[in-house]
Amino acid sequence: MKTYRHYITGSLVFGISTGMISLLARWITGNALLSSPESLIKYGLLGSIGYSLVGALSIFGFGVLATKIRDRFTDFETIGDLFQHRLKKDGYWIMTCIILLLGLDSLFVQAVGAAILFDLLFNIPFTASLFFFLLYCFVVAGLGGMKWIQRFEGVSVFFIFAAIIFIPLYFFIQEGAFSVYDGIRLYHPYLLFAKNQETYFFIITFLLVSFGQVLTDRATWQRIYIIEPKKLRITFWSTAFVLGTVPIALSSMLMIVIFEGPFSETFTLLFQLITKIEPIFLIVIFFLFCFGTLTTTIHAELHATTIHFIKHIRLPVAPSMTDRKMRSESYIFSGLLLLLLLIVTHFISFSLIDFLLFFGHLYAAVIPVMLIIILSKREISRVLPYSVLIGWLLSLTLFADLAPLQTIWISFIVSLTISVLSMLFAKIELSHTKYK
Repeated sequence: MKTYRHYITGSLVFGISTGMISLLARWITGNALLSSPESLIKYGLLGSIGYSLVGALSIFGFGVLATKIRDRFTDFETIGDLFQHRLKKDGYWIMTCIILLLGLDSLFVQAVGAAILFDLLFNIPFTASLFFFLLYCFVVAGLGGMKWIQRFEGVSVFFIFAAIIFIPLYFFIQEGAFSVYDGIRLYHPYLLFAKNQETYFFIITFLLVSFGQVLTDRATWQRIYIIEPKKLRITFWSTAFVLGTVPIALSSMLMIVIFEGPFSETFTLLFQLITKIEPIFLIVIFFLFCFGTLTTTIHAELHATTIHFIKHIRLPVAPSMTDRKMRSESYIFSGLLLLLLLIVTHFISFSLIDFLLFFGHLYAAVIPVMLIIILSKREISRVLPYSVLIGWLLSLTLFADLAPLQTIWISFIVSLTISVLSMLFAKIELSHTKYK
């Protein structure tokens, strides 16, 4: 019988190319698909370019840490192993539950993206299409594990890049780049405005949020231990370089939609391309692009979140579980999770940018704690994990009257201050604990 480790890693070892494909499949997400229109319209072309760069810079920065993580914690498999090794019992449970919450948040966003996609593209009830979509994700990621996920990633990434290359190229050749530019300048001149201070603040703040996302991502941590150690850094850096081009390409698609006149709703902009695409092969590529973007992210998130729950929440409660039992409970948990997503997506409507910024408080607060856990060689203070909760809750309560971008920085600063203070006085705290 195959061990649970095989379910986690698939007994795979990635080189640079396969590692890049796996990371791109994880980070070309439904977030980018759905929030690109909002960031373009709300913050202009500069905001859209900035949105492109922050994801790439976050992956690049994590690539520096990835080598240190692999060298220092050689026998780990997941981010939860780090908490188990470095934190006290209460700190372990705090961080483990926070990571689970962030995983559920990410899965929810992808499910909403799939629901919007099917609702706009098909003339059938999206409940049925979404059900079969999530069933497909369950078979590949929930039942198949890492080995099956890896089989589908290459095909999905191929169609993603085929779409972002051929569709803009087709329209810019057909319409002419100057015609598109003149139309944007006539109907939407504010998109070209580059001296907006709020846009720069948005870019810097979203860089903070994005780095927190990468730093706490369960799927990315798993890939640290699947990619060959000597190729880790170059794999992450190469991925960052390629990833930076994707949202820019999405923005160019959106310009094709809006250069001829006004529009009504931002979230439908990307899907209005269907009405403008004439060659059938481009329509097929566009659908496969949307489908691949959503499925690869859900595959990675579902698999990683399931493993996080079974290995780091369920197993500590029932330490006598066998590998067979862990696998069977993984199947049950992933199935129930997707069923919950199917139900919840029927009742939720929101702005994706606002939703990301809401959880941005938590992503920002977790950065100082994660960096100290990873980089510090000293014993960790028991207070350290609590700084995430304090920073997050204070920013949402005491400073609720401020703008979301401002409160994200407050969350980060409060968490950073408490984290530093807790480590400065860690020796006193730990000696007092030992004395007791």
